[in-house]
Amino acid sequence: MRAFAFLPLLVGSCVVLPVLAANSSPEAGKWLSKLAQAERQQNYQALFIYERNGSFSSHQIWHLVHDATSSERLLRLDGDVQEVVRVDGRVSCASGDLTSVVSAPGKSSANILDPLKLMSWYDLSVIGESRVAGRDAITLSLAPRDPHRHGFDLDLDRQTGLPLRSLMVNEKGQMLERYQVVSLDTRQAPDAADLQGSSACKPLASTPIRKKAALVEWRSEWLPAGFELVGSTRAQGAGPSSLMYDDGLARFSVFLEPVAAADGKDIRTQLGPAAAVSRHLATARGDMLVTVVGEIPLGTAERIALSMRWQGAQASR
Repeated sequence: MRAFAFLPLLVGSCVVLPVLAANSSPEAGKWLSKLAQAERQQNYQALFIYERNGSFSSHQIWHLVHDATSSERLLRLDGDVQEVVRVDGRVSCASGDLTSVVSAPGKSSANILDPLKLMSWYDLSVIGESRVAGRDAITLSLAPRDPHRHGFDLDLDRQTGLPLRSLMVNEKGQMLERYQVVSLDTRQAPDAADLQGSSACKPLASTPIRKKAALVEWRSEWLPAGFELVGSTRAQGAGPSSLMYDDGLARFSVFLEPVAAADGKDIRTQLGPAAAVSRHLATARGDMLVTVVGEIPLGTAERIALSMRWQGAQASR
């Protein structure tokens, strides 16, 4: 669920922008810096809706910064209970289906917003003003410079810089996903009870994602410019190995598992912003099923899947 991933993605440090890409606006860079600072320093609680594939859900978030420690709780308000509690980016508990998709205890794998990096792959601009959840907002565009990532329109609260709305759009400008705040309270900080997970929020097993220092046995012969390896896991038992990449905003994962030649099916599907491609490959390790999952265009995911190669265990630096 991108709504749960998008908010921590926007947590970052305030940065100074000494150099801007030619097609990026200095004003847009300043607003992204304000957003990053707000997420790091601002206490708030909010209600928001999340939309993808014509489906809506409602959620609540509590965010508290105290003595340089940030605590956050996210709760789905309709349908099956889905809940996550994080402290300084570390997942302390999760419920329902989220236990299989959020990071285990250990350093969070969430992105850190870096406007300077984003300017290499997106054109940043201020495109207007708006009003969201009864609050004045400034609207930013993050337009990709190539066909291998989606674009974003962001509405930031003019007073605090917090995100009030995010629209993910494809190359035709069609909406793939929407996150939108309907109520934001920055005056009253959440209390301890607000940040306490419910009985449905269960501690996760301690199986932290390996970082770049892990041994990497697979590589891609082609990646979209700007995407870097940020983490990996090695197969344990019958489970797949995985590689995780991001460009500072977009993210995708590659899963690799040995299969018999006749096992499994090739898959090529896109649901809203999420592409999923599975391909059988004959490799030096035998027949493998390679699956790419992430919020990237379908053709990009397929090209990545077909480019995976076995390289043996490479020692980390």
